Amino acid sequence: MSNSLKTKSTKKVDNRKCSLLGDTDVAIIGGGVVGCAVARRLSLAGISVGLLEKASDILDGASKGNSAILHTGFDAPEGSLELECVRNGYREYLKIRKSLNLPLLKTGALIAAWTPDEEERLPEILEKARNNGIEDLRLLSSPEILVMEPEMSEKIRAAIAVPNEFVIDPWSAPLAYLTQAVANGGQVFFSTEVKGGEFFGDHWMLQTNCGSIKAKHVINCAGLFGDLVDAVVLGQSEFTIKPRKGQFVVFDKSAGSLVRSIVFPVPTERTKGIVIFPTIFGNLAVGPTAEDQESRKDASVDKEVLQHLHAQAVSIVPALANIPVTATYAGIRPATEKKEYCIVEDTKRNWITIGGIRSTGLTAALGLAQYVHKLLEKQGAKFKNLHRPVVPIVPNIAEHLPRDWQSFGYGEIVCHCEMVTQREICEALTSQVPAGNFGGLKRRTRAGMGRCQGFYCLARLAELTEGRFPESLNIGASNG
Repeated sequence: MSNSLKTKSTKKVDNRKCSLLGDTDVAIIGGGVVGCAVARRLSLAGISVGLLEKASDILDGASKGNSAILHTGFDAPEGSLELECVRNGYREYLKIRKSLNLPLLKTGALIAAWTPDEEERLPEILEKARNNGIEDLRLLSSPEILVMEPEMSEKIRAAIAVPNEFVIDPWSAPLAYLTQAVANGGQVFFSTEVKGGEFFGDHWMLQTNCGSIKAKHVINCAGLFGDLVDAVVLGQSEFTIKPRKGQFVVFDKSAGSLVRSIVFPVPTERTKGIVIFPTIFGNLAVGPTAEDQESRKDASVDKEVLQHLHAQAVSIVPALANIPVTATYAGIRPATEKKEYCIVEDTKRNWITIGGIRSTGLTAALGLAQYVHKLLEKQGAKFKNLHRPVVPIVPNIAEHLPRDWQSFGYGEIVCHCEMVTQREICEALTSQVPAGNFGGLKRRTRAGMGRCQGFYCLARLAELTEGRFPESLNIGASNG
């Protein structure tokens, strides 16, 4: 954490040339999972919030491509802010998930050793986990592992069992966080990119492509562009985003019963490595890779890399050789030159940057929101927790829980691969935080994400969504 940014470097803005979008206590830049979690936490704390997202929907950047694992923090750096936020986020997710209708699939995890060197490292991993307060881990021999997971390769030497790792829905969680923020007075401005800003002693005027917004405090949660936002508004950034691509292969739902556990490798200094994991949608996936690149937007996949991933998966679970691949995708993680989270606080100008949040971001988001709350209190923000906050629920699309098609009156099945109903499509388009683009609709419903990858349902989806995705969509207290 640093207070070294200089006031004289503030970017000047002529607000006479800008229309005023809103006046809020806290402006949050970025609609990824961390931004959505921060918006929820602060709205429930009784202050006004405005979230600015340059895309037309949430989760358009790093947050849309991840492995959807709720981590215990067993391998987080000891004594780190990351460990604190992961543990706090983990606990809060378990506390609030039922009230928001968020799914949870208890899988447990195995940290698998395939070589003598990896097996020798297991005791130190076990010790680190226990130092992090995770006491229920245990070493397993090869025969014990194969009783638990009979489809795994017999070449497995040993593993550590981590019983309380879970798989969750990576998209419904941030949607629920932001929906609760909006339901309790928060505002969201989509297609709104921050271009600059000026601090006037007790408030900010942020300039965007759509006008300016006045805020007492600013939280930069811009993910892959967090350093650039700091540079354009504050004049400098204390970290540099080093984009790291992670490619994934998703096997057909027929693979869902082959492995019940999340299978981690023994991690390296640079990465947690390639993981085989069940998804909450009934598939089995493998990934991510860790490929440093210059582009912050290039989420393309590479045939050779995908073939290598597939081969790795088959070497761990041989039966996957006979299972078709349903999908491939890539996510980009906002890595930096530092291993730890990059939290930058400029107390003189009421600015906080939450940067460098990589593979643990989905779990840590709620914990990071708690941490931001504490920092804002130190900056003088006044909170008064809502006495009876609105608690919305989000639709379930997890495979192991009741789905909409099982209830009367759903209209028609639009996507037969994922059994998505017309009613689900309509609700996603008209909810408090409606889908702002086709990708957002897919993440809310799973339409077009099944075996045929939209081949049969895209025409009908085009009919149902005609005219629904405007260039700019602002939501919340300003327009109801």
